[in-house]
Amino acid sequence: MSELTIPYEETEIYKVRHSLAHIMAQAVSELFEPGEAKIAIGPPIDTGFYYDFELPRQLTPEDFKGIEKRMRQIIGGKHPFEKRIVTAEEAKAEFAGQEFKIDLIEGLEAGGVDEYGEPLEGDVEISFYTHDTFTDLCRGPHVEHTGQINPSAFKIMSIAGAYWRGDEKNAQLQRVYGTGWKNKDELKAHIQMLEEAKKRDHRKLGRELDLFSFDEEVGPGLPLWTPRGTVIIDELEKLAKEVERRHGYKQVRTPHLTKEDLFIRSGHLPYYAEGMYPPMELDGSNYYVKPMNCPFHHKIFASSHRSYRDLPLRLGEYGTCYRYEKSGELFGLMRVRSMQMNDAHIYVSEAQFEEEFMDVIDIYKEYFELFGIEKYVMQLSLHAADGLGKKYVDNEALWIKTEGMVRQAMINGGVPFVEEKDEAAFYGPKIDVQIWSAIGREFSLATNQVDFAVPERFDLTFVNAEGEEETPLCIHRAPLSTHERMVGFLIEHYAGKFPVWLSPEHVRVIPITDAHADYAKKLADDLYNQGFRAEADLGDKRMNAKIRDAQKMQVPYMLVVGDAEVENGTVSLRKRDGSQQDGLPVAEFTAMLKEKVETRSPEL
Repeated sequence: MSELTIPYEETEIYKVRHSLAHIMAQAVSELFEPGEAKIAIGPPIDTGFYYDFELPRQLTPEDFKGIEKRMRQIIGGKHPFEKRIVTAEEAKAEFAGQEFKIDLIEGLEAGGVDEYGEPLEGDVEISFYTHDTFTDLCRGPHVEHTGQINPSAFKIMSIAGAYWRGDEKNAQLQRVYGTGWKNKDELKAHIQMLEEAKKRDHRKLGRELDLFSFDEEVGPGLPLWTPRGTVIIDELEKLAKEVERRHGYKQVRTPHLTKEDLFIRSGHLPYYAEGMYPPMELDGSNYYVKPMNCPFHHKIFASSHRSYRDLPLRLGEYGTCYRYEKSGELFGLMRVRSMQMNDAHIYVSEAQFEEEFMDVIDIYKEYFELFGIEKYVMQLSLHAADGLGKKYVDNEALWIKTEGMVRQAMINGGVPFVEEKDEAAFYGPKIDVQIWSAIGREFSLATNQVDFAVPERFDLTFVNAEGEEETPLCIHRAPLSTHERMVGFLIEHYAGKFPVWLSPEHVRVIPITDAHADYAKKLADDLYNQGFRAEADLGDKRMNAKIRDAQKMQVPYMLVVGDAEVENGTVSLRKRDGSQQDGLPVAEFTAMLKEKVETRSPEL
């Protein structure tokens, strides 16, 4: 089994990071008098760990060296991590004066949530882990002793604010982040990746390349796409429509708002109300702007009498949805309140399910190859039995059946996947897709979901081959995620150096002097009229400054024209990568450009 298929919680690095969180909590607590530091929680995360504190003063980056030094001393002591199972009374006595720990213990005592505030399954066990002089409320796992941690393979990274239990009504804590690895080389590679990620930050490059903006007068999380950014959106939509046409999809359009009755019937209200914009009262009815397209597509399915001969029915839409994400969760294009997506719903019989589900997976892989995404993970997200009737549709038999169908489809298709409990959609299991950019940064892309519940709520049926009415299964999918998130990923993946077909500008024609401006303009106009995104820079700057401007905007091709080019009908081609070709016939360049665009080539 490859490392990617092992659940993170079972890996050695998880134990290392979890242990580092405890060691850091000890080091931070020792900066203050006994009892002054109030400790909350400290879990491992994807590339490291954090711990939340309420402290007498604000920590600063100047504290990091001292904290790291003390952590190395603790590591050098080779202190064992010793587990002890205790009663709730013993736990409260141990953490007297630690209000956050008492809150956690009471949650464990009530049998509702674990030490991280997550729902519990099965019997509740309250346990401590002690190393050196530090004891924490914890289930583990940890390394056997602190000496198993490489003292040169961790680093304190940053401090941020965090509300207790994630609720802004609660106390605000200081969250100290760290990163931990197996060895010094892995740590160094991670730090280098973070430095590169700063340079590639889609918010920074989005401004520099004039792709999108946000405006407080418009509202947070509502992106404004510039002409250059809109080009990328349009190209992605064109790509998706071509792919979906080949895979038998039919395009539909639905309104941006609807009566609340539709979302009550679908099950999104009242459970999803916090993620929706408030209703508008019109003509005695409440209307909501839509957070998803599914109920509308169900209505389209229901608008005609359906036979098994009509299935599979694949309905795609490029609609805009609106979700009221919390302000603290908004993050550039990755988390927005207005989103466009290549959404689709596929209505299938049970016999057609596996082929259609795996066809969606094939579309994912087709996009991965096109964009040069070499690393990805498919996660089968399952339900949790204790969430039935609350978080999930209350039908255990159908959950087990459909989860088995997805699992078997993935196995039969030879697609590696991991499984994760309590991550399903409320109406069925799904495959969640994680991808990694060119520099190794992880992104959540999209999902391929099975819906066994909502079609029945909408009374969706088809007449099967035996002449009987049957309820279809519905597959929800959006392989390109939202366009906002996908563009954000691609900006960082390519560092703004988009392949030619996706670039906001294919060609910039640059005259050497004003005497060559007419030739430059005619050349740019000819290219534009052939369908290429071409502009001529006829401004007052010198040629070299114009070349630098084009390079800053990551224009793939710059055509410099002077006396020789005007006389011979040629161009001097300068590519974004610095290579150059003089005396290139215009027709030859045009043919090359056409080939790069039409084939969606990743190469210049």
